[in-house]
Amino acid sequence: MSITKDGAKTIADKLHATLSPKKNRPHDLYHVRHNGRIIASFGIRRSSKRDKGHGHIPAALHVSPHQADGLVECNVSEQDWLSLMKEKGIIPS
Repeated sequence: MSITKDGAKTIADKLHATLSPKKNRPHDLYHVRHNGRIIASFGIRRSSKRDKGHGHIPAALHVSPHQADGLVECNVSEQDWLSLMKEKGIIPS
């Protein structure tokens, strides 16, 4: 499954990502923080013209495409994702 703009926004909401104030880009840049530290960043296209997908999001979130789909479909919770980030060493234990 390809991540759509709506799916990308679902992920941003689920992970409590904050929108960067910088506006000089074709994408809105979102930061996911844990204990005040940015642990992931990803862009969501602003364009409403034909959704080209957001295939860059899995790599930006340090997960597989299947796991990213799970974040969209509610099979993977925020806590599941945080646990995975700890397992991968992205978040110190």
